[in-house]
Amino acid sequence: MGKKLVKEMLGGKASSLARLISLVEEGSKEVPEIMKLIYPHTGKAYRIGVTGPPGAGKSTLVDKLTALMRCRGAEVGIIAVDPTSPFTGGAVLGDRIRMQQHYLDEGVFIRSMATRGSLGGLPETTAEVSRLLDASGKDFVLVETVGVGQTEIDIIRNADTVIVTLAPGFGDSIQTMKAGLFEIADIFAINKADLPGADNLMSDIQAMLSLRPHESTWTVPVVRTEAVSDVGTEELYQQIEKHRQMLTETGELYRQRQEQLYDEFVGIVQRRITKHLKSFIEQDSELSGYVSKIESKEIDPYSAADEILNSPSLMTSWCFGLARSQET
Repeated sequence: MGKKLVKEMLGGKASSLARLISLVEEGSKEVPEIMKLIYPHTGKAYRIGVTGPPGAGKSTLVDKLTALMRCRGAEVGIIAVDPTSPFTGGAVLGDRIRMQQHYLDEGVFIRSMATRGSLGGLPETTAEVSRLLDASGKDFVLVETVGVGQTEIDIIRNADTVIVTLAPGFGDSIQTMKAGLFEIADIFAINKADLPGADNLMSDIQAMLSLRPHESTWTVPVVRTEAVSDVGTEELYQQIEKHRQMLTETGELYRQRQEQLYDEFVGIVQRRITKHLKSFIEQDSELSGYVSKIESKEIDPYSAADEILNSPSLMTSWCFGLARSQET
């Protein structure tokens, strides 16, 4: 089924793209084959991450940027990440509601995704879904994260340009961003810039930026926007294009994407090994015995791990089981 869906998606069938994304989110056994088939068709879309605290207006900003890109003839894919419903496991907010003007536009594909317990602001399958949108022929892929704080910065592994969106009236914004968001911003967007406090926020951000090392070839701009009124969208888009040009001309875009591919590769291997290891521990009586000893404090976890890793028989048995699991 996956091969047929990929062929249809590459031919422009949106329903097949939607079904492939569902297979990825469900963790279907067909995912590795699907990714293998689409891989030669990827690498053309430019990926833009839009992140920031809840209520800063990220969805409206994405909506206006999409409209601008469509006016220029570009096709756009949107991954809108929302918190996970505790009842259905799906996305709570459903950002498609806030992007109704694009719902019937064949040049725009919007997918709401739930974080599903991920702590980095994005679902684990974001990279795969982004790659599907890329292979389907989208010129831009916009990834809007769930409202994030200091450590939820997975967006840097899934975007070429990261826009950090802030708004006045959200308390100490500098404290919020300095431990995480501040370091990943390629562009700052002060949204709702007509509200009181916008000037102070602008000054605070510029003051913080002045403290950054001046080794980079890119000076992080701060753009004022009023997304609801479509004010500042053009300037924001121009800054995105300037950042894209800089990355391309310096070779940084290629280096950045190679690093992201490496991280993705390591992550895939790590997830598969972890899944098999947990299963192996449950099934192997000797390993289960170690768990019981740790729980009863007969041995500490580090010593137990050392004994297991230094046991040729256990490691051989596990590696053999891992190889067999990949064959099936």
